[in-house]
Amino acid sequence: MLPSKVIHNKAGRCVPLLLAALIFAGCSGQGPQAPTVNVQGTATGTSDSYLQQMQQSSDDNKVDWQLLAIRALLNEGKIPQASDQLANLPQQLNDVQHQESLLLQAQLKVMQKDAAGAAQLLQQIDAASLSKEQQARYYQLQIAGSQGLTQLRAYIAQEPLLSSPADKQKNIDATWLALSQMTPEQANGLVINADENTLQGWLDLLNVYKANVSDPTMLKAGISDWQTRYPNNPAAKMLPTALSQVQNFQQSSTGKIALLLPLSGQAQIFAKAIQKGFDDARNGALAQPAAQPQAAAASTAPVDANTATPVDANTAPAAASPATDSTAAQPAAQNSDSAAQPAVQNGSVAQTAPPSSSAQVQVYDTSSQPIDQVLAQAQKDGATLVVGPLLKSNVERLAALQTPLNILALNEPETVQNHPNLCYFALSPEDEARDAAHHMWDQGKRSPLLLVPRSSLGDRVSKAFAAEWQQLGGATVLQQQFGSQGELKQGINSGAGLRLTGTPIVAQPQQPQGVTIAGLTIPAPQADTPAAGDGSVDSLYVVATQDEMALIKPSLSMRVSSRNMAQIYASSRSYQAGSGPDYRLEMEGVQFSDIPLLSGANPALMQQAAKNFNNDYSQVRLYAMGVDAWTLANHFNEVRQLPGFRLQGETGNLSATQDCVINRKLVWSQYRQGQIVPAS
Repeated sequence: MLPSKVIHNKAGRCVPLLLAALIFAGCSGQGPQAPTVNVQGTATGTSDSYLQQMQQSSDDNKVDWQLLAIRALLNEGKIPQASDQLANLPQQLNDVQHQESLLLQAQLKVMQKDAAGAAQLLQQIDAASLSKEQQARYYQLQIAGSQGLTQLRAYIAQEPLLSSPADKQKNIDATWLALSQMTPEQANGLVINADENTLQGWLDLLNVYKANVSDPTMLKAGISDWQTRYPNNPAAKMLPTALSQVQNFQQSSTGKIALLLPLSGQAQIFAKAIQKGFDDARNGALAQPAAQPQAAAASTAPVDANTATPVDANTAPAAASPATDSTAAQPAAQNSDSAAQPAVQNGSVAQTAPPSSSAQVQVYDTSSQPIDQVLAQAQKDGATLVVGPLLKSNVERLAALQTPLNILALNEPETVQNHPNLCYFALSPEDEARDAAHHMWDQGKRSPLLLVPRSSLGDRVSKAFAAEWQQLGGATVLQQQFGSQGELKQGINSGAGLRLTGTPIVAQPQQPQGVTIAGLTIPAPQADTPAAGDGSVDSLYVVATQDEMALIKPSLSMRVSSRNMAQIYASSRSYQAGSGPDYRLEMEGVQFSDIPLLSGANPALMQQAAKNFNNDYSQVRLYAMGVDAWTLANHFNEVRQLPGFRLQGETGNLSATQDCVINRKLVWSQYRQGQIVPAS
């Protein structure tokens, strides 16, 4: 028998071991800890993981996991599954769960393009009871479902709730975009409260921008002064991306310009017209507008479009072809004292660049060697800027070439790619069609019919018009195609005429991207294009020659009463020099577009150009393109880097898209009692 002391000591040594074993056994019996769930926080998991947690949970957390799963499903774009889960939520929810469910229902409504339904749900939410993360989502939903002042206030309320610098930058960029896209009427119509200092600062920044957008130096100074006056504004600490570029802006160098043109072959005649305009602008040889504009003497001289040299649309600017450019300065001749001027909106507009005696211009023949070799030679020769090439085949190749040179291409590729050193300036029927869509929309038209040739030209115009129309918010556009003049005459002789009916145009407009802020992804509106209305047509856009137009309008009158006749709009193709009084009377009420130079904006220059080109107005148009190419070259960096920068040119009021495609706002005129007057 062991002594009692020994037994006691052994027992003492065993107690800690036994205790540790019991603790270990107790821990192993509990199993792994369940993950925590917080519906008021961020949701970084996938819908599958949240749904799995929901299935495995048997306590009160089950509903929380379900709410997180719904949020993930919505952010993943799985709308039907999210809708099913929302419908299966329990009727009894605590206050936190109820507020989150309202947020999710509002998000679903936004994604279903039901702004009114989303607004109604958001009104039921007590924003003060939400977490900071939920409030950021709440205001993002307000942003997605509203416009104007309500949307701006939501942006401003959301900004301090965002912790990520990237989210803050997105918020500031989006706020600026919403402001800068407002029309002057919308911006001036905003009525804000006296204590809305942040919103007032944003509006003042917009005014500074619009007042100085044509002068980068003044704009830079104006922004700096604004930052001093509004030091606490979020944009003063983190400028919108579009404006931050202004701080680093440097004027483009025009010390040596390489002008790339085809100096031989079919396009030579058009290249020489562009070169003449470019050189006249550089040398100061442009006639100045007279105090009392005089009609261009050549404006009444007829031009036989059938004898002009045709140019394929894939090799030279479409506007160079008589098929798309048979225009003249008739508006100046008929009504020079009231000639239409380019519309100027949203701030200041830069004018034609002044002549320069220091700028060197070297012309390179793109007909003699591949475009990559021409660019390499221009760079070797010390060129700082390239204007051209002209042929579309060469322009198509630019995107694949690696060159540090800034390039103002004189045509536009089928598919535009955004490159920081590349801009596209083209005269094309598609360009006219897009401008026509805006003009008709601004005049309140909503149900247009396009009457176009049965050809590739007609297809291109239709798609360009329809895409722009749908971007403006319009419904599906209808089109009717016509054949030769012989077919049109046959229709008149048979009494068939033309009806205001057509088939839908299939066009896919470019869709804006969605925005993700504070973990909430709100897709950009991508609703199905609304269908055309009840079949009634309120406007007609016609792409036809003057001879075709002389047959089309009577054909319409045969089938459509004057009471039901839609407003007719026409491209510049329908207008040629020498149209007599009979034609002008026949076209009564028709509106048509043209470039400012051919619409009486500068009669002295028009007279000079008409004389230089023996009254060939397709050449005059390209001459105007050369003049504007000089101006664009001198403002290349402004056009490339400053959104909203505009130039009042001879081919239109010029501005650039995000991809630096130059848009032209044209002048619209109208036939009235045998005269040509500005369109009302």
